[in-house]
Amino acid sequence: MGTLWYNGTFLTMRAENESVEALFVKNGIIIDVGSKEELTNKYKEEIQQWQDVMGGYVYPGFVDSHLHLIGHGEKIIRLDLSNMLSADEIDYNLRQKSSELPSGEWVLGEGWNENNFPDQKIFHRHELDDIAPNNPLYITRVCRHAALVNSEALKLAGITKETEDPEGGVIVRDEYGEPTGYLLDAATELVKQVIPNVTEAYLRQALTLAIDDLLEKGLVGGHTEDLAYYNGFKQTFDQFLKTINGKDKKFRAHLLVHHEAVNEMEENGYDFGEVTPFIELGAVKLFADGALGGRTALLQAPYTDDPSTSGVAMHSEATLHAIVKRAREKNRPVAIHTIGDGALDFALTAIEKYPLTRGRDRLIHVQVANEELIERMQKLPVILDLQPRFVVSDFPWVIDRLGSERLSYSFAWKTLLNAGLACAGGSDAPIEPVDPLLGIHAAVTRKQQTDKHEGYLPDQKLTPFEAIQLFTSGSAYAIEKEDTRGVIDRGFVADFTILDQNLCQIDADEIPNSKVLMTVVDGSIMYQNNL
Repeated sequence: MGTLWYNGTFLTMRAENESVEALFVKNGIIIDVGSKEELTNKYKEEIQQWQDVMGGYVYPGFVDSHLHLIGHGEKIIRLDLSNMLSADEIDYNLRQKSSELPSGEWVLGEGWNENNFPDQKIFHRHELDDIAPNNPLYITRVCRHAALVNSEALKLAGITKETEDPEGGVIVRDEYGEPTGYLLDAATELVKQVIPNVTEAYLRQALTLAIDDLLEKGLVGGHTEDLAYYNGFKQTFDQFLKTINGKDKKFRAHLLVHHEAVNEMEENGYDFGEVTPFIELGAVKLFADGALGGRTALLQAPYTDDPSTSGVAMHSEATLHAIVKRAREKNRPVAIHTIGDGALDFALTAIEKYPLTRGRDRLIHVQVANEELIERMQKLPVILDLQPRFVVSDFPWVIDRLGSERLSYSFAWKTLLNAGLACAGGSDAPIEPVDPLLGIHAAVTRKQQTDKHEGYLPDQKLTPFEAIQLFTSGSAYAIEKEDTRGVIDRGFVADFTILDQNLCQIDADEIPNSKVLMTVVDGSIMYQNNL
């Protein structure tokens, strides 16, 4: 027995403004499309339920192609610094948090961004000592590629003047060689290792909060990378299995597997592919570089605003090649974090050296490219995971970082699409807001909703249809599900994002104001807005 979905505009996303009037869904699959009358007559013996979508606009379910689900849940649980606009505001909130905690307990915060401060202040450890005199303190930058810590945290981690920089990381030091408390990329791991391990209950809480938040924002699924950071693969993966049970909680979770978690995955009897109808294990994840904010993204030429550095390679070229080679020995695709053009060059060289025989490799972020790198990508089975909101967060300060010459191929979403490259859309939450409407708006306008200018690099604006496709058919293509997900048509899964407006027919700055009426996964309503 099935369900007739009606009283809405069902946008197929096969072509702009193509729609159907009603759907017949059975066992989580779209069996047929057409008018309410013809489907009623055709399936009258099988229709068990009638679902009125209240005049809403029904899209294929939005999927975030790159985020960190547990990290997003942690942002909800922990002190969120991401919207604070001054060092004084950070100072006040950290002091408040420290005063509430017992002596010795860690003060943890998420998402500070000095580019939001008038003075662009980076706290020194001595200032953090004054803020939290009785507690170790660890706060991550918005990019999660840098952190600030106080002296007690450095002491617990054993970081002194004599400590060498780890591979792929930097311990920022003062003129005397003493650590300042500012840690970049792999150096943050030295402190993370001494922060008490999270419990299973904590992971379950973070994951549940994250999924509920995504469902409320219209996301039916996400491609997430969490499996190497919370006491290893098994404890984390077990929480996914327990939380997304396919009954009261349905959500499409595609899990990238950090290269350091692959052995434990195999030891527990798992491999690439579907584990349950809602949980899949995906490509082998690795980092080639850091982020532009902390100047750890690897560039082919020095930073324009700091010619002393070109960024940080997270691995030597030999190590990066070895990781890709090991993945290929098991016939697995890789997903490589590449923000700078230097990192993209490294990643493409490894992929070219060890060709893929099954599936599609993923290049995550691709914020800085050039014509030669684009031509190389065109020859490979790769998909690019783009985060449109990076334009909103990184401009205008990124202009000083990169200089005018590199900008024409930076954050160049339209250029990449016009080159015929397959692209998917995500948020990189908790780095950026997880709301897909904000991502779609950023791709279309390339500015904040309240900004009055024409957008940063306006020639790179996408149409609303192109932007929506990033989060629908693009995300499906990234995981070889383009024949069953990302489109409303016969044989596709009944995953829907139902909004109160047609995003292709309203003013672009109204896109974030659209309301999610329902989020439907596998034919089941997982969120309903009780307006």
